[in-house]
Amino acid sequence: MDNHQQPNTSDEHLPGWEKTVLEKLAFAAIDEQKRTRRWGVFFKLLTFAYLAVALGMFIYPRFESEMTTDKEHVAVIDVLGMIADGEAANANVIIEGLRDAVKDKNTKGIILNINSPGGSAVQSGYVYEEIRRQKAKHPDMPIYSVVGDMCASGGYYIASASDKIYVSQASLIGSIGVIMNGFGFSDVLHKLGVERRLLTAGEHKAMLDPFSPINLQEEKHMQSLLDQVHQQFIAAVKQGRGDRLQETPEMFSGLVWTGEEGVKLGLADDFGSVDSVARDVLGTETKVNFTPQERLIDRLAGKFGASFAHAMGTAIKSINFQ
Repeated sequence: MDNHQQPNTSDEHLPGWEKTVLEKLAFAAIDEQKRTRRWGVFFKLLTFAYLAVALGMFIYPRFESEMTTDKEHVAVIDVLGMIADGEAANANVIIEGLRDAVKDKNTKGIILNINSPGGSAVQSGYVYEEIRRQKAKHPDMPIYSVVGDMCASGGYYIASASDKIYVSQASLIGSIGVIMNGFGFSDVLHKLGVERRLLTAGEHKAMLDPFSPINLQEEKHMQSLLDQVHQQFIAAVKQGRGDRLQETPEMFSGLVWTGEEGVKLGLADDFGSVDSVARDVLGTETKVNFTPQERLIDRLAGKFGASFAHAMGTAIKSINFQ
């Protein structure tokens, strides 16, 4: 056996190999730190951008409502869809738009852009009273309603407070009535062999419970409430429209008419669109939409509130102009 081994010439036994390896490890660590910092900066910027967008969505509607134009314009306020608390067309939104429009020194007139099947009697009443209040405070500020496809029930309640109502020939208008609806399942439960167990403190606390037989006394009571609200609706329309109404026995029955027939009956005044009324009646083609937009925080709160309300009381009824 040869005790004289040949010298190993591999790199790991060359002088200074330890230094080379350490240098490589050090540079790799530095590169990794740089990459980590770059990703950290990226995610920080991304978070900042997200917060900036969220903040913008939170405060933008306020800025938007304060924006004005240097020349005279028509203020447009949308009343679109169901009129109800929690919906886009609710009293707070419409009233805020009205007040902002009136405060703007360059507003020549206000157009309520209405396309609604109706909704809450209370919400519609709030807007009706606010329109009349603004007209009393600012008699020189014209407030017109322009109807799209439909202006029924609560939508017409609101429109009747304005100075004039403009429609399309094919618009649907009217439906001056009140409704409360629901379902009854007492017979279904009986056939299924299900026993209804309901405890109340108060003889009529479970009034109109859908799983209990109809109570004639409660039915009569609720009908009297509907009749009262209906009479309030009729009185508001008569007050708003005055002697322009060509009253017929069916006018306040809940029926609807086309815009063409509505003009003949005095339910509307003339034909026109938002553009034509702004241009031909108010004398300007410049329009500014004063409808407040829902803020992100309000939308989130509204969704939480709606979920909570749905879980707590899906059987609760409301009186509607619908």
